[in-house]
Amino acid sequence: MTLTDLVELVRGGGLGSDPATCTVSVGFTTRQGARHATRGQSYRNTVVSLRVEEAIGSCAVEDIADDEVHACVGASVLDLLGHPNPAIRTAALDAYLAHVRPHHLSATKSLTIGPGSSLAKSMARAEAVVDLLDPAPGDRVLVVGVVNSLLHHLRERGATYVPCDLKGGHTEWDEPIATDAESALDGCDLVLASGMTVGNGTFEPLLRRAADAGKPVTLFAQTASAILPWFIGTGVRAVSAEPYPFFWLDGGPTTIHHHTERPS
Repeated sequence: MTLTDLVELVRGGGLGSDPATCTVSVGFTTRQGARHATRGQSYRNTVVSLRVEEAIGSCAVEDIADDEVHACVGASVLDLLGHPNPAIRTAALDAYLAHVRPHHLSATKSLTIGPGSSLAKSMARAEAVVDLLDPAPGDRVLVVGVVNSLLHHLRERGATYVPCDLKGGHTEWDEPIATDAESALDGCDLVLASGMTVGNGTFEPLLRRAADAGKPVTLFAQTASAILPWFIGTGVRAVSAEPYPFFWLDGGPTTIHHHTERPS
């Protein structure tokens, strides 16, 4: 399975609803800045989201013009699958797949992240993701898309890690962050990667490299949360899917979905 294969399956109506008749009713952009209490670092996110029927698909992006997102409203999924912006294509595919295979019906398990502060919810989500990864003490994990709460729980489990992010920089513990995930794979036992790899084009090269090396990949996904479960069994072992609204948007309970089997 490749992203191209999946898109062609959707284009042909192979998964259900005709994408030519599925239209985007709402398009919006979420721009967020955060710094959790007691943390020394802040971060920013920009996410494009498109709604198809009851489902919302999302893709993180460095930046995007509001007019480009608003122009998607009323367009069909079929049309948007050919959009020149990969963030729009990803959000449209994500929304369509969340519509035809809703997480609450296709997930192996759904979990509630309880109410709390931004830090408390970040830590709770990270704990659930690391539980899904299930590293053994001493395992070395390539973490692609650095989230300090995930690194905290890996440390708690006795695992070591190589943090990797295209932006580089340093972790909360002043560890240098690698920028080339494929090169950083050597010497690691497991891969824990963000769904943002779909939007920036690094997902499939990383997956191929990890599969060739026999290193299982677990994904945590706000971007492409309904897309990535289709790759289970092709090098992906499990996906922690978190569709919109994300934990950082709501102080109340939110839901994540764990997939360990490919949708059918």
